[in-house]
Amino acid sequence: MALYTAGDFDRVLRGKNPSGRSNSEPYRSEFRRDYARLIHCAAFRRLNGKTQLFPGLETDFFRNRLTHSLEVAQVAKSIALKLSYEQPFFKEQGPIDTDLVEVAALAHDLGHPPFGHNGEHALDHCMREFGGFEGNAQTLRIVSALEKKATSDTAGHGIDSEGEDRRFGLDLCARTLAAVLKYDKPIPKVREEDAYEGPVKGYYASEAPLVERVKQSVLGEEIAGLPFKTLECQIMDIADDIAYSTYDLEDAFKAEFLSPLDLLAADNSLLKKVADEVNKGTKGELDPVTQDDVRAVLLHTFRESLRDDLLTELLAGGKTLTPEMFIQFSQRRYRALGRIASVGYFRTKFTSDLVGEFIAGVRFAADRSRPALSKVYLDKSTRLKVEVLKRFTYVALIMSSRLKLSEYRGKEIVETLFDKLTTDKGFVLLPDDFRLWYERFEGDEPKQKRVICDFIAGMTDRYAVEFYARLTSENPETIFKPI
Repeated sequence: MALYTAGDFDRVLRGKNPSGRSNSEPYRSEFRRDYARLIHCAAFRRLNGKTQLFPGLETDFFRNRLTHSLEVAQVAKSIALKLSYEQPFFKEQGPIDTDLVEVAALAHDLGHPPFGHNGEHALDHCMREFGGFEGNAQTLRIVSALEKKATSDTAGHGIDSEGEDRRFGLDLCARTLAAVLKYDKPIPKVREEDAYEGPVKGYYASEAPLVERVKQSVLGEEIAGLPFKTLECQIMDIADDIAYSTYDLEDAFKAEFLSPLDLLAADNSLLKKVADEVNKGTKGELDPVTQDDVRAVLLHTFRESLRDDLLTELLAGGKTLTPEMFIQFSQRRYRALGRIASVGYFRTKFTSDLVGEFIAGVRFAADRSRPALSKVYLDKSTRLKVEVLKRFTYVALIMSSRLKLSEYRGKEIVETLFDKLTTDKGFVLLPDDFRLWYERFEGDEPKQKRVICDFIAGMTDRYAVEFYARLTSENPETIFKPI
């Protein structure tokens, strides 16, 4: 079976199958067309205003969701090129389509709401009785419905006068939609307050028919009970983890929130928290990780800066290490570690070396009966390193009081906006297009709540703060500035 088949190019939302090429544009593939549609869409541009690690409202130097997505796309493309070059399977079947891999990577964060994970938790709690909210599910919804590229509503509103949803989003190929389907699991339509435990990874129940059509198009068969995650989606997922584990750490060094010494001098309590997060996140895919394992990974990460050839030579020759020599060696190691955080050349080399090491740890297992579902994964040693660095940044930095203050402020903003827009005819505050959709779903509360949720989820951090201020401030801005 070929790596890419005619079904992969189905425009499943409208039932079209261009067989891989556009008659009007034979010079580019359908995946390249999907790439172009994504790059030009509004949701992609909005990533520039959404927080990655440090709030963009305070600085424009550090990474945001847009630059993070660009970096994930570059890493993902490198992985695809590496596998296509090294693996005999792709020499037989043809290479991995790098346009498709890049689309998946560039799209993977489209669904993130303002204010990071706290914004996600806030929206999910607000929507817990109406299908929930989750960033990856929202990504699929954006590219398949919300983006204003394709619709069968001749009036151009997307929702017709009978309340029929005729939106097709970017009208992407089946294999492209599959590449952004990170979690093959429907989110429960209703979760009661007493059973609520936070966002559920998956796709919205409203998108379930689309997901089934995508699976059917890509595989050409029903696969009930079989995990569905295409190799392009797996590559994107690995690239995202690599980016989190390296580039977020680099930003933390540059911002002086962390230093290599902070990692190496971490106490047992912090190391245990990191180990617990790794075990929780990997769900048994790795052997149980201990604080000693975490410490070993950190020592390995900074091994080049810790190495001292003169010290090694002295100890190998049986020399006695005097207090003066110990101080000199310590000073050299201190300066070497400090350079990683404070000197741009050393900092970028550090992250570049890590990315190269992690890409080298990518492995592949072919599935000849279903090539699309072939496995791409990190070997266990590399996976452990990636997870430890990613979770260390989360525990030591993202969970710090300084960043949490900003996130909790964001949670309050999101919850207030949702409350204002869903009570006392607050929907009249919506922009014209969202207000029209809300009104055309009259009598269908879950769909109306979803319209409000879609509007808030699409906000940038700055827009959310401004909208909140215009609702709550004693000195609101001019009414002549559009919403």
